[in-house]
Amino acid sequence: MNNKMGQKTVDRNEVIKFLADVLKISLIRDYCPNGLQVEGKSRISSVVSGVTASLALIEAAIELNADTLLVHHGYFWRNENECITGPKQKRIKKLLTHDINLLAYHLPLDCHPELGNNVQLAKLLNFGTTGRFGENELGWLGKAADPEIVTVANLAKLIETKLGRKPLVIGNPAKKLGNIGWCSGAAQDLLPAAAQAGATAYLSGEISERTVHEALEYDIAYLACGHHATERFGIQALGNLLEEQFGIAHTYVEIDNPV
Repeated sequence: MNNKMGQKTVDRNEVIKFLADVLKISLIRDYCPNGLQVEGKSRISSVVSGVTASLALIEAAIELNADTLLVHHGYFWRNENECITGPKQKRIKKLLTHDINLLAYHLPLDCHPELGNNVQLAKLLNFGTTGRFGENELGWLGKAADPEIVTVANLAKLIETKLGRKPLVIGNPAKKLGNIGWCSGAAQDLLPAAAQAGATAYLSGEISERTVHEALEYDIAYLACGHHATERFGIQALGNLLEEQFGIAHTYVEIDNPV
């Protein structure tokens, strides 16, 4: 169906069902609801995607006249305060006032074999994949396809070039690379599983105090590359898929975050 301006529209429930099927959300335990989190217009014509449903991203969606916001980090996380107050109230009020749908997909997007953050990261860094590890097989294992990426220092430089930020490196920069493990976001606690899977280096987004000791004691290099920086790519792939599948407009908006 086309709207008055000739722009194609699609039923919201059709999009929700499509994404639930593609991402297999019913099969993955998560810390938040996946799918429609805030209900807006019943028909969708313009989608804005971004990493986190922050106030800045919502305002960007409003500026672009989007009726749907597609994100990796939405709302209603396990153990968070359930009251709609403070920043959460301001965000949700904006969405409701402008009749904007909020669609959020967390772990199902991280681990998807074609659209997910981890496979998109592998494509960006030119990693060949050889296996998976950890709960929900969130962790990925592989090798650098570029023959010039032979040390941890080479890998750190590649990450800096591709992600636009310098990673924090724990371990010997001159260490020779074998298998590389990776998982986007706050997956520093998968480091032991990466070591047990045979990785010589492991990269994720964030780092905790304990991660330093674990990396040194497991003799595995750890590269903290930024939570936001490592999770920008899956949501773009998902938005592009909606544009291709339904013919609706999609725009990715980058809201920079140094973490």
